[in-house]
Order: sequence, then structure tokens, then C-alpha cells
Amino acid sequence: MDTTILLFLLQDGITNGAIYALLGLALVLVFAVTRVILIPQGEFITYGALSYAMLAEGKVPGTALLAVGMGIVAFGFDLFSARKAMHGKIVLRALLVDIVLPVAVLGLIHVLAGQHSYVAVNIALSLLIVAPIGLYLYRIAFQPIAHTSVLVLLIASVGCHLAMQGFGLVFFGAEGLRGPALSDVAFAAGPLRITGQNIAVYGITVALIVALWLFFGYTLYGRALRATAVNRLGARLVGIRTSLSGQIAFLLASLIGAISGILIVPITTLYYDTGFLIGLKGFVAAIIGGLISYPVTAAAALVVGIVEAFSSFYASNFKEVIVFTLILPVLVLQSLKAPAVEEEKE
Repeated sequence: MDTTILLFLLQDGITNGAIYALLGLALVLVFAVTRVILIPQGEFITYGALSYAMLAEGKVPGTALLAVGMGIVAFGFDLFSARKAMHGKIVLRALLVDIVLPVAVLGLIHVLAGQHSYVAVNIALSLLIVAPIGLYLYRIAFQPIAHTSVLVLLIASVGCHLAMQGFGLVFFGAEGLRGPALSDVAFAAGPLRITGQNIAVYGITVALIVALWLFFGYTLYGRALRATAVNRLGARLVGIRTSLSGQIAFLLASLIGAISGILIVPITTLYYDTGFLIGLKGFVAAIIGGLISYPVTAAAALVVGIVEAFSSFYASNFKEVIVFTLILPVLVLQSLKAPAVEEEKE
């Protein structure tokens, strides 16, 4: 291997690792706040990427209709939960968030579809479609069972993944899609060719990490999420609505997933089920971070991306195996650190 190939592999690894870092941070955020291992994170990637690609072709993505349908169901859940104290403010908020928002986005898409809209417009519409889906998903599938065990939440997460993947096949078909690049700028840096898409991946990743840091450190809602993650019962006792914390966590996770998909789809062709494998690599980084540490998760994601790049060069047939093997030493170490549990005597 010469220096040029080494630099190319490092570039690919850092680019992929930046995206895995975003996904890993989203998974850690959701698990810390809600105890949900968010397996549908891969579907947020797919929905964001393929919705963006379809909007770029002048078509209306089916995810916009899904958002309307899930909003109607979520509105029914909100009304049922507030049946004993039916305040006008609660009903109005639920109506605006669950019904008006997705219907307005669907109407806006119908107005703009078929026209030569700008890339920024398509990105904004894609985010407006996918972000509420995460909010409604928590309201429908996880908020009613928020106090159950982690195992029950995991089973529900698997069910949501399978359902959303099936919807993806219905909306986007079995054929892959590819979206336009965020920027056509390109320049050479020695033997490397750095494109505008690479710069967008690095810049947006850094910007989102900084934004999350500011959000958690300096905003009231961010501190409420941190309090919920540390002690859910204590957060409730001091007046923090843990259900709202869960909704915000899922909203941020779906937003991050959609952004990640939009960053990926100009680089490679994505299919309705591609996001699951990409999300799993973010999950590997989150596991290495112990589903707790944000800095360790981000650093681990870069390692995962670089290992994947070098594995595809040296042993492409075993690339996925090598990447997922990274979690084995971590799991062994965690098992050794865990206190021993004596088996019950018969």
C-alpha cells in the first residue's frame, strides 16, 4: 500500500465515521432519556435520504402521507390521555402538532413538487417530513409503555423497525435512489480530491455536535433531558415532564437520522432497507461508548469508519464481520467489570 491509497482510505473512513458519529450520538441520547434502543434509527436515515431524492425528481414521497396518518393516530392518543382534563390549550397544542403540521407540510410539497426547487428547499422539506415521524413514533409506540422493562421496549423497537421498513418498501420500491450533491465544488489537496459533499459531511457533523453541546449545556429543555437521563423519577419529582423529554429525544434522533441520510444519498445509492445496516454501525460506536458517553461514542465512530475503509480494501468480503467484531472486546470487558451474580440453588 502506498501513501496515496492510505490517504484515500483515511478520507473515506473519516467521512463514514463522521456520519456514524451522528447516528451513535442519537442512539445514546434516546437510550439515556427513554431506555429505548432505537433500532428504527436506520429507517429515519432511509426516509430522509429517499424523501430528498424523490423531491429532487419532482415527486411526492409517501413518507409525507405516513406523517399525516401517524399524526392523526397520535392526536387520538393525546385526546384519550387528556380525557379527564380536557383543557382547550392541550387540545389546541395537539391539533397543531399532530394534524396541522403534517397536513401543512404535505400541502407545501404538493405545491412545490414538479418544480425545479433548490437543494436547500428539498432538504428542508425532507426534514419537515421525517422529524415529526420520530415524534409521533414515540407518542404511539413508546410513551404508553415508557415505564416497562428495557426488554419490552426493545421488542417494541424491533416491531417498529419491521413496520417502518415495510412502509419504506411500499413508498420507495425495491429500486435504489440517489440524490443530488449538496455542492458541486471540488478541489485537490495533494493526491486527494475533496468534494463539496465531503466538506458538507464534515461541516454539518461538527456543527450538529456543537449545537447538541450548546443545547444540553445552556438551554432549559436540554438540561431537562440531562436530568431525565440521570434520574427519571427525580426529574418527575421536580416537575419535569418525562413524556415531553422522550418526545424531544425522538424528535432530535429522527432529525439527526434524516440529516445523515441526506448526507449519504449523494455519495452512494440507497435502498429502502440500507439504513438498517448503516444504523447498526452507529450502534457499534454507541456500544463502545457504553450507551452513556457522547465523546467516546464520537471517537469510536471515527474508529469504526476507518476500520471499515481499510477492511474493504484488504478483505472486502469480511468487511461487515470485522466492523461488528469491534464490539466483542467491549462486551467482554463490561462483563468482567459487572458484579458476579450467583445462580439460584434448586
